[in-house]
Amino acid sequence: MRKPFIAGNWKMNNTRAEAKALVEALKPLVAGIDNVEIAVAPAFTCLEAVSPLLAGSNIGLSAQNIAYAPSGAYTGEVSAAMLKDVGCVYAIIGHSERRQFFGETDASVAKRVRAALDNGIIPIVCIGETLQEREDGRTFDVVLTQLVEGLAAVESSEATLVVIAYEPVWAIGTGKTATPEQAQEVHAAIRARLAECFGGEIAEAIRIQYGGSVNASNAKTLLGQKDIDGALVGGASLKADAFVEIIRGAC
Repeated sequence: MRKPFIAGNWKMNNTRAEAKALVEALKPLVAGIDNVEIAVAPAFTCLEAVSPLLAGSNIGLSAQNIAYAPSGAYTGEVSAAMLKDVGCVYAIIGHSERRQFFGETDASVAKRVRAALDNGIIPIVCIGETLQEREDGRTFDVVLTQLVEGLAAVESSEATLVVIAYEPVWAIGTGKTATPEQAQEVHAAIRARLAECFGGEIAEAIRIQYGGSVNASNAKTLLGQKDIDGALVGGASLKADAFVEIIRGAC
């Protein structure tokens, strides 16, 4: 059985005080939920403030990105060792906003995934097609290419440590959501390709999240699909009551 995994990507929101208040509001709402893995991904500036508040809770800490180099002259980057030092368990890698605005490529995603695994950090690897690519009938080509190239440096023995997040770009922050059937179709294709890469047993153990305007009203239906194992949540994770409703949808 794959344990559902709900992660909140706070993106470029919240000061340290706001991040701490959000965590303090969330903790009692999710206390006792042990059949869903939960994480939050604050901005880099908030990680150290939030980390001690999460200690002993059932909420893990995630970074929103990770450097592929261990150290050195990489201005603006944050290394895996630095993230481990502040308490990060996960790192989001290859989010469409990183690809769109900051030039992330499948090759750089693969290097960041490798850096995460080498340092005991669970990578949440994001893949997804744009609206134009979907309308052109290229969804599977785009998504599966991103998948294979992004996991190019992952060995079969460690593949189950990786989390995949399928996020159709046209559904992120737009209010549009893939129908449960559309999402399941792509998730099934992703799992089939994972089986080709790593074998069927390993593929069945890898969790594949859905992301893209997930909210309290659509979460349960999406999470009820056979190959959808959780959600990477954006805007709805910025409010504790909305985020916990999504988490409950995975119970």
